Order: sequence, then C-alpha cells, then structure tokens
Amino acid sequence: MTFSAKLAARSAAVLAVGALALTACTTASETGGGAATPTGTASAAAFDPSTVSEDATLAAQVPAAIKSKGKLVVGSDTSYAPAEFLGGADNATPMGYDVDLAKAIGAKLGLDVEVQTAEFTGILPALGPKYDLGISSFTINPERLAAVNFVSYFEAGTSWAVQKGNPKNFSLDDVCGKKIGVQTGTVQEDPDLAGRNAKCQAEGKPSIEIVTLKTQTDINTRLVNGSLDAMAADSPIVGYAITQTNGAVEKIGDTYDSAPQGIAVAKSDLALAGLIQKTLMSLMDDGTYTEILKAWGNEDGAISKPEVNPAV
Repeated sequence: MTFSAKLAARSAAVLAVGALALTACTTASETGGGAATPTGTASAAAFDPSTVSEDATLAAQVPAAIKSKGKLVVGSDTSYAPAEFLGGADNATPMGYDVDLAKAIGAKLGLDVEVQTAEFTGILPALGPKYDLGISSFTINPERLAAVNFVSYFEAGTSWAVQKGNPKNFSLDDVCGKKIGVQTGTVQEDPDLAGRNAKCQAEGKPSIEIVTLKTQTDINTRLVNGSLDAMAADSPIVGYAITQTNGAVEKIGDTYDSAPQGIAVAKSDLALAGLIQKTLMSLMDDGTYTEILKAWGNEDGAISKPEVNPAV
C-alpha cells in the first residue's frame, strides 16, 4: 500500500480560542476582553509514522544521548496553525505539518517523537539541555544562524490580513499610526514592523501601535473582533486563518520576503544537524515529505533540497 493510501481522513479539528487575559510586549499595551472566538474547521489527513520505514544507516548515526532515551524531544510553539497547533478530540494534541514532519524524522531514525509546547522565544535558547530539535516555523536569518544550526525544510513569505471587507480601509502603503498584531519573536515583529515603525518616526508620522502577543491564535481573535487594524504573519498561517475564521478575515496585498524556514539544532551539535539534513533528504526521496505538505495544503512551500545553515 502506498504512503498516500495509508493516510486516513480525520474528523475536522476546531481551533478554539479561550477568553483572553494578555498583555502586549512592545510599544502597545493591549488587554483582552469580550473577544469573539474565530470559528471554522481544519480538515487534514491523520499521519501515521508507522508508514515510514526506518533507515538503518541513518539510525546508526543517532547520537548516543538521544538513542539511550529512544526519542527526539521537539520544542514547538503549538499556536501557529497549520504548521503546529493543538487539536484533536482533546484539543490538546500537537498537530500540523511541522509535527508530522517531526514524527516522520523520528520514524526514519527509529525514534519516538515527543513534541513539547513551548513559547516561541524560549525554544532556541533551550536547544541541547531541553530540546533536541526546534521545529516551529523558524525563518532562517543571520541573527538566528549566529545562535543555532538550521536545516532548511520549507519556504514561506510574509502576508497581511484584515477584517473581511476591510472596514477600516487599511492599506499597506499607510501603516503609520495603525494598530498591527504580530506574534512575539517573529520576523514580522522584527525586522519588518520594527523597520516600518522606524521609517514612520523618521518621517515625523505617528508610530505604529505594535501589538505583540505570545500566540498567533490570540492575534487572529483580535483581528476578527476588530481590535486590530491588521495582522502580519507567515503566508501559510494567514491562509489558514482565513479558512479557520470562515472568511471573517481576508488577505490584503501580496506575499513578500519569501525565505527558507529551518529545523533548529544546538550550535554545538553540527553532527546532529547533518543527520537531520540527510533524514529530510530521505523523506523527500521516498515521497513522505511531499505527502505531508499536500495533506495540509501547503505543498507550495516545498523545497527540493534541505541544507545545513544555508546562506540567507
């Protein structure tokens, strides 16, 4: 039976967002209250890692410390659907294409995979002592490359969204003085919005009110409720938010700044990064990689060859 034939249709997962009690982390202070929850369903295929055959040659290269515990521990900010989020019958099961890729990597190496929910900004500093890998839609940039090793596996750009019909007449050509939502620690926060804000100030225009929150789902909620003028996020995340909110939000402008995303490995462990690169290449060769991305409607972000610490 082929890999794709073994993918079983799964019941729709609803990304429910609870009541908010959050504070923004940069130039704007925002507290939640009375926010309506985005609704909608996300259909995806259930991934079964047993469909991936272990590669004995690759498995033999697993570091002793990882082999002794029999699993890869992965840090992931599970609020960034469809890449990584919590869903399932208990609304607490890690899922998404990043989660499925992590499981496929583990299966290829003969290891179980434990995906641990973590704050986005706390993942990279904890590589090594706490997490073997960080898989959380990390855009590869020079600043992050200085801190960790990356293995490229996906490509995404930045997209923007507004409420359906753009009732506030927001324009990307006029962001000064607007309230913009973005997840803390993303490239949309810095350098994108930080750079735009500096330009506004240099031109004597009102500063952007940057609302940074720890989870993307909370940003989505506030956009739906109209407490934001717009939000910026990775292109797959904006596309998925549109589906999840039943069209309550819509994309505005073109996607730009497409860049590779990477699986993060501790800076001191270049050997493990090399092993992950070879494992991803094997998953590409056997079709697993493409099948996973197709199941989540994100095959457009596929790359042809993973690289360790690619030039960006």
